[in-house]
Amino acid sequence: MVLVSPLAGRSAGSEDSGFVLVEWTDEGGTTSRDFPIAPYHVHHSDDECWYVLDGRLGFRLGDEEIEAGPGDAVFVPAGTPHAYWNAQDGPTRSVLVVTRRIADMLHELHDGEPK
Repeated sequence: MVLVSPLAGRSAGSEDSGFVLVEWTDEGGTTSRDFPIAPYHVHHSDDECWYVLDGRLGFRLGDEEIEAGPGDAVFVPAGTPHAYWNAQDGPTRSVLVVTRRIADMLHELHDGEPK
């Protein structure tokens, strides 16, 4: 058992775990539908799930667009093309549940812990 407190700016999960929890914060004003946090992409073998703590996240899931607010969860199954962005001007915080493979990729893309 490992306690990660606070989770903000860190991740919960070991190098051997099948999934990882990461708290993400986007300060707002720089991402949008046209400039997403993550551009439209697909993970062929990995699911992802977001849980919105504060603010709003916008998602493009295949041909559909949705917005999620505090208390909402968005599950994206493997093979689903998707993109996401901060859907408001202010900060948005969410918890992202990802596989170890995606967590490692995010770590490499962001030169350390995800923001």
